[in-house]
Formats: sequence, C-alpha cells, structure tokens
Amino acid sequence: MTDTITGKVLITGASGFIGSWLRDTLLEQGADVIAIRRPGSPEAKTGRSVEASYDDLGSLERVMEREQPDYVLHVAGATKGRTYQDFERGNVMPTENLLRAAEAVHPDLKRFVHISSLAAYGPSRPGQPLRETDPRRPVEFYGESKLASERTVERAAVPYTIIRPSGVYGPRDVDMFELFKLARSRVNLFFGNRESWGSFVYVDDVVRAILQAAASPTTVGRGYFLADGEPITWDTLQADIQAVVGRRALTVSLPKQMPFVAGVLGELATRIDGQPRLMNRQKAIMGAQEAWTCHAEAAAADFGFTPSVPRREALARTHAWYEANGWYGR
Repeated sequence: MTDTITGKVLITGASGFIGSWLRDTLLEQGADVIAIRRPGSPEAKTGRSVEASYDDLGSLERVMEREQPDYVLHVAGATKGRTYQDFERGNVMPTENLLRAAEAVHPDLKRFVHISSLAAYGPSRPGQPLRETDPRRPVEFYGESKLASERTVERAAVPYTIIRPSGVYGPRDVDMFELFKLARSRVNLFFGNRESWGSFVYVDDVVRAILQAAASPTTVGRGYFLADGEPITWDTLQADIQAVVGRRALTVSLPKQMPFVAGVLGELATRIDGQPRLMNRQKAIMGAQEAWTCHAEAAAADFGFTPSVPRREALARTHAWYEANGWYGR
C-alpha cells in the first residue's frame, strides 16, 4: 500500500503534535499543503496557511471554494477542558462546520480523514482489546465529544475515513514527555496505574497510517484503531522509558485516589485563572480504568498498516529528540 497522497491537502491542527509531523511529511513528499490557522495566529514556518475560524462557516466555505483541496486531514481537536461544552466547541463544532463547508462548495473532495481517538469507544477489559465492531461507550467528556464528532462524520455526504489512535508518543509530544522527565530525575511514578493496561503507537506510524488510509479505496466509510502490537502495562512502558533514559530510579506508587485529588485541584486552579489543565476529574476517570486497549487488525487487513519501529527503539528516538532539542533543560 502507498504511504503518500498527491495533490492539494488541507490540514487542521498543523501546529500540534501529530499535525506538525503530518504536515512536514507531506511537504517532504511534495504535496501542496495548506494549514488552517486561527485568526491572529502566526503564519506557518513551512508550507502555506490560510486564516479561518471554525465557528465561522462562511470563512471555511471561502477557504474550501478557493483552494479546492483533494484531501482534508482533520487533526485539530481539544484535549483539555472543564465542561462538556468546552470539548464540544473544540471537537464537535469544527468537525461539523468543515464538513458543511465541503458539502456546500466542494462536492469533488476525494477524502475527509477524521482523526478521532480510542477514547470515543471508551475503556476495554484486561485481556480483551477493543475491535471496531464493539459498541462505543465513552466514559468522560473528551471521549463523548470524539464520539459525537465521529457521528457527525458518518452522517456527512462526503467520502470519509476515521482514524482512532491509541496512546500516541514520540518527538514533540508534551504529555508523555513528563514520564521521560521524571525518569531523568530518577523517579518512576505511578498513580495507582502500575498494573493497568494500555495500547500505544509511535507518531511516525500514525502519520504513515493516515496517509495510507487516505490513499486506499477500501477505507471509504470506515474507521480504524491504531496500535503498535499487543497491549502492555504501564509498569512495562515506564520500565522501557527508564531503560532508554539510562538512569536508575526510585519507584513511587501513589494510591488510585490521588488522580481525583489532583483533578479537583486542577479544576480549582482553572476557575482562578481560566486556563484549562490536562489534569481534571475527567482525566482522573480515564486514569482509573483498568485498560485502554485495542487491536489494529482491521487497519492491517484493509490498508496494510504495520508498526515500522519497535517500541524500545521508538522510545529511544523520542528520548534522543528531547535531548537534542533541549527539552530537558526547559
């Protein structure tokens, strides 16, 4: 299967973790890439960008009509918020308006690729990774908003594909970086999740999967999980991080109640300064689950997805990038 697409590509979320790697990869492959940026945001340092507001349908229609992209890769989304309305504004409304704009002025769009999340399906059970045929049962606001976004895509009159990555890590990721930073400080910290299970996937493989799925005729009207292999425990993941960082660490296992305490404190801080925190009670609900796992068999069967880099090597590359780019000194 080909891992590239040609022509003009409109991308959202190009300044984010996955979106920036996707944009860079497409530019290297010679695609004409146009990033949507919010009004007042600086222009992209690489590739072209256009200014539009997701809550302004007219501005999106003008972009769609003027650019006539072959593909729309919708990566942008909100991962932080306090209320469901926060996530709805960040995840559901932009998806809905992008699709409405395409339906109104660009009926020849080849593919709308929507980047969703395992959270849209909710947690699994240990030893029972989710498949695409399982029911979607999110347990917190982020997952509920991603499910609502998926349903919006599924109702649209455009050819679409939905990609649902599991836990994504790699260079430029700010969330998993916290574990690497702790490892550098010789601390191996668990919040009651040491024996919890997760599925993970390296960002290079996510980018490649998005492009493979966009190029494949078999993926129209379907959605896919992405994972790098069999699920592992957080104990295994953090042991691998300790190994690539190369420092012995003190293991600290806090009780499961601690994320809820941290979530309450995070929400109190948000009420004071108005800044959303990654840690809140909704994230505590996610962290309290026994397993967030999925199979990637459908992606392998339909468009040839296979992990390209073993996990330990991918973690080593991630650590090396953090070092080379001065993240540990920030």
